[in-house]
Amino acid sequence: MKEERITYKKAGVDVKRGEKFARWIGQKMASLHIPEVISRIGASASLYSLDKSKYQDPVLVATSDGVGTKLKIAQKFRKHTTVGIDLVAMCINDLLTQRARPLFFLDCLSTGKLSFKIGQQIILGIEEGCRRAGCVLMGGETAEMPSFYGEEEYDLAGFAVGIVEKRNLIDSSKIRVGDKIVGLPSSGLHSNGFSLVRKVLFERGRGSLTELIQNLGRSLEEELLEPTRIYTHHILDVLKDFPIKGIAHITGGGMVRNIPRILPLGCRAHLYKGSWVIHPIFTLIQETGDIEEEEMFKVFNMGIGIILIISTQEANSILKALTSQGEKARIVGEIMEGEAGVDLEIERHSR
Repeated sequence: MKEERITYKKAGVDVKRGEKFARWIGQKMASLHIPEVISRIGASASLYSLDKSKYQDPVLVATSDGVGTKLKIAQKFRKHTTVGIDLVAMCINDLLTQRARPLFFLDCLSTGKLSFKIGQQIILGIEEGCRRAGCVLMGGETAEMPSFYGEEEYDLAGFAVGIVEKRNLIDSSKIRVGDKIVGLPSSGLHSNGFSLVRKVLFERGRGSLTELIQNLGRSLEEELLEPTRIYTHHILDVLKDFPIKGIAHITGGGMVRNIPRILPLGCRAHLYKGSWVIHPIFTLIQETGDIEEEEMFKVFNMGIGIILIISTQEANSILKALTSQGEKARIVGEIMEGEAGVDLEIERHSR
């Protein structure tokens, strides 16, 4: 008996379903159309026409990132509406460390079997993230990869491009001993450390979470899927006229590993515990997992999503500007002499 012919669909890839999804995305992108995007929706490559009259010496800034194992949380709770915001945020906040204004964003969605419903939730989240960031969703890729991912499993990657005048690039070599560190609050965990989160909360803490979660003031699902904040407005609009010496996006590795990346030789960051609010979710994770404080600060943002390094003379003015826009910014530390690194002080020094 002759064997049945094999097709791409029988191998697990439904081309027609993918084309239908791509058409739907094209319709959503059309609603965000701006004159700078001159390519046809659905083309193999996207075209962006830069209005050079707006710039004197422009520099393009590019970033790429993902959402990590926070996607496992979305898949566990079957809620996929916020991880798209996370995807955009992780890329855009990296752009902002150079004061680059976001221009456009592209995504890559890889899955075992394309679910139209799940895919729509993800793309709507990406669209919302782009709105918050002030950029356009210009294109992307959707790939069905059967046997590589489970049917409802997926992974996300994002790519962002921004622009900044060369004279406005952040020059961290100007950081000096005595400069202040300003922290802008996070919305919670953001999109980092979720391998540890899952280990602690869904393995070790499985039997005791109900009582502990009461301190969060909302469900664990809502807390863990709270999207990453996007700081475009504050960095580019509120602080556009202020000299900022350094900006660090606090991601995987926390403040302990992200701040030293921007410190020049001879400078060390001293952070003052108690100078900012630490979200209850971090306390829940630390207590449930019996995790040392040093480890917590190496993994999580601990309540601070972005830090700015500024001169003492600018500190009060910057705080006033941020506060006037509803931002709960705080001076969370200062730069002292020493090897590049971060010290956590028990008491907040007077300054």
